Amino acid sequence: MGAAIEVDVDSPAGAAAALRSTRAVRERAGLLTERARAGDSRWFTVHDDALDAAAESVAEVTRRHYPDLQVPFHSRWRHFEAGGVDRRAELLSRAEATALVDLTVVSVLLDAGAGPSWSYVEPGTGLQLSRSEGLGVASFHAFASGLFSSHPDDPLRVDTAGLAGLTEQRLADAFQVDGTNPLVGLDGRVAILHRLGAVTAAQPEVFGADGRPGGLVHAVGGSSARASELLSMVLDSLAPIWPGGSMIGDEPLGDCWRHSALDGPGLTAGWMPFHKLSQWLTYSLLEPFSWAGITVTDLDELTGLPEYRNGGLLLDSGVLRLRNSADATRSVSVADELVVEWRALTVTLLDELAPLVRRRLGVDADQMPLARVLEGGTWAAGRTLAQQLRGGLPPLSIASDGTVF
Repeated sequence: MGAAIEVDVDSPAGAAAALRSTRAVRERAGLLTERARAGDSRWFTVHDDALDAAAESVAEVTRRHYPDLQVPFHSRWRHFEAGGVDRRAELLSRAEATALVDLTVVSVLLDAGAGPSWSYVEPGTGLQLSRSEGLGVASFHAFASGLFSSHPDDPLRVDTAGLAGLTEQRLADAFQVDGTNPLVGLDGRVAILHRLGAVTAAQPEVFGADGRPGGLVHAVGGSSARASELLSMVLDSLAPIWPGGSMIGDEPLGDCWRHSALDGPGLTAGWMPFHKLSQWLTYSLLEPFSWAGITVTDLDELTGLPEYRNGGLLLDSGVLRLRNSADATRSVSVADELVVEWRALTVTLLDELAPLVRRRLGVDADQMPLARVLEGGTWAAGRTLAQQLRGGLPPLSIASDGTVF
């Protein structure tokens, strides 16, 4: 995973830097998983005897969706293919690499849970799409229409001025939101895009004079990059966009939350990092970067994504069980220790599940890195079980602000 970088964890900047790595995510998730396996978790029990059945469920879904086992990466670009429509082809013929990264960044930032009542009817095809596919296709068309561009004659771009001019009503119109079609966290999505505009404006050395997220392509400065390097670039350059609350001093931590059982050196004590949206963005950038001629290596440095489909798979397959069944019905927030621990256990158990899935499919880690196991895969199996058990709802009732789940 590369050599550890020495930082001053007694300073806010150093502690934040130490927490912005998948090494920190895995180490701390592993500690909470060991603790739960020892029976010391207040919230969960771990049932290792259910891992094989969960792996078989994931392998079966993977074979059904990809009988040739040519599984693409888990990526926002899969949602742009919803309904079997190849929306990408026309865009690739019209847009350059910077624009494709522009689209990826804004679409991922708009990809928190939509809620159970929202859907999007695609102009032209008439397809009615909900949840991640609906959000993906809606954001695709919003981008193509120039919603995030300040240049009417150049709609296929995202820039600082275009983001600054985005209003809640304009985003609501683009996503067909009204009183009968509510979207969870609409204001949170607008706020995060406004912060994206401010961040790109403040870093012209990365995002150029116009503040385009696609500047990340040029910031790599070569023809290859490790996945961890790409994630570090995303975390470092976009850190200020994440909602306030998780802070060390004046340093924003992003998707990083408190857990009473975690220790750690200096100011990192008590924090459990995840960086789910940043990792989802990094996974989603793999293809646009390859189209730009940049190869991203060492993909398994990234972790599995700790969100409600992957975490739901583990609860619904019995690998994890709630100590108190009433926790399944009470409303919880992303900062609740129950949710923090659920997500941490999900990270570790996805790492353990991946080789079991590969063994059943007869492939190795080179053929099916975690980015493909997730797509094949754990996310799809989690969704399938949720549909069978609860009509698609997650196993915990999470109050979302539209920025994490």
